Amino acid sequence: MLYAILAYHVEAEVMSWTAEEDASVMTGLKQVHGRLAKQLGPAARLGDTAKAKTLRGPGQGMVIDGPFAETKEQLLGFYVVACADEATAIAAARDLRSVNPSAVYEIRPVRVYLPGTALPTLEEHK
Repeated sequence: MLYAILAYHVEAEVMSWTAEEDASVMTGLKQVHGRLAKQLGPAARLGDTAKAKTLRGPGQGMVIDGPFAETKEQLLGFYVVACADEATAIAAARDLRSVNPSAVYEIRPVRVYLPGTALPTLEEHK
């Protein structure tokens, strides 16, 4: 089963990190990625929320600036991991959090990729 691990953080806090602090977190995450190598699929660090757009509303919708989430944390990145079960996915998120302890990680099963198309396997991404 594929699981999405969504990484939330207070964006202002992340943006206030010095280059050294950011590099330290990224080095730790790279080490976790190494441990998760056999199950890790796509991962991405998203751009600034100030440059984000949201499409909402009826019909074709209206494009508005920003994510406008009702939370202090913003979605700043995500991982896709292949795990046997939810407990394994939670363990992977705990491993990520061990090197980025102020982040919040949401774990969700990935059930649909494209309608009528099977989910790709990690082997297909390599």
